[in-house]
Amino acid sequence: MQSRNSRDQASQDSSRPEFWDARYASGETPWDFHGVPAALKDFLETPQAGSVLIPGCGSAYEVRVFDEAGWKVAAIDFSPVAVERARSELGPLSNRVLQDDFFKHDFGSQRFDLIYERTFLCALPPDLWPVYVKRMRQLLVPNGKLAGIFLYGDQADPPPYPLTPAKASELLGKNFSLIKTSPVTDSLPLFAGNEHWQEWVLNK
Repeated sequence: MQSRNSRDQASQDSSRPEFWDARYASGETPWDFHGVPAALKDFLETPQAGSVLIPGCGSAYEVRVFDEAGWKVAAIDFSPVAVERARSELGPLSNRVLQDDFFKHDFGSQRFDLIYERTFLCALPPDLWPVYVKRMRQLLVPNGKLAGIFLYGDQADPPPYPLTPAKASELLGKNFSLIKTSPVTDSLPLFAGNEHWQEWVLNK
């Protein structure tokens, strides 16, 4: 049985599901967009459907728009409270949301054309960022795309843990090529002025 002290520590560690359970349960979710960002809507206007994975999906609003655009979509989150909320939000599409650890889940031989990034990387402590990149490489098809909204800037009291251009280049540049970057115009107050829509293509 987990001690109270260890539970308290877990609730302060953003790499643990307890951290996110507590915030979803209390409604302390300043990162929750309650919808789909304009940059993703623009991206989906171009016919390019394939398979997409949404890690750290939270309330998973994006599942529906990917599905409507013809994508075969799967989402995953390790917070039971977040997954319950996502499934309630999605109704008939609720079976697209998996409750498990993205880094440990067995996807078998499945590989994805696209992995969608949104407040997932910046929620991870930087010592886990190399693991994130390794996992993306494992799960994308050759020339697959890691695309979405990436947070840049400074944060005195993380999380979130934002990137800098130098960190992004160091982290992703060896395995991915950045083919598009543009500022996000409809960020939440928490992220305003620091988000960029980016598309990184996995090198062969």
